[in-house]
Amino acid sequence: MKKNGVDGWSVLSSQGQVLFYVAMHPNCSVDDIADGLHLTSRSVWTAVGVLRRAGMLESIKEGRRNRYRVILDGPFRHPTIEGVSLRTVLAGIARSPEQGNGANGARRNRN
Repeated sequence: MKKNGVDGWSVLSSQGQVLFYVAMHPNCSVDDIADGLHLTSRSVWTAVGVLRRAGMLESIKEGRRNRYRVILDGPFRHPTIEGVSLRTVLAGIARSPEQGNGANGARRNRN
C-alpha cells in the first residue's frame, strides 16, 4: 500500500507506532488507533496488550470502551536502553490528556 506516494514501510514496529500515536492522541480508543495508523483492530489490540503489560500504556474505562494514555513516567522498554523513561523519549510530542483529541480528533485529523 502506498501512502503519499511512499511504499508502506516504517522505521517503527506496530508497537512503536501505537505508542507514538497514543502519545499524540491521548484518550483514544483501539478503533481510533486502527483508523489513524491504517492497521487492523486485531494488530492494535495485540500492540496495546504488549504496551500495557510493559507498563507503557494505561487504560481508562469509559462506558463499554477503553481509552488509552501513555504513562510518561513508565519505562522505555528496549533491549539496548535501560533506565530511560518514556518522558525522555516522548516529551516533545506527547500531549496532556486535556489536549488529547480522543475519538473525534483522531478521525477529524485524517487525510
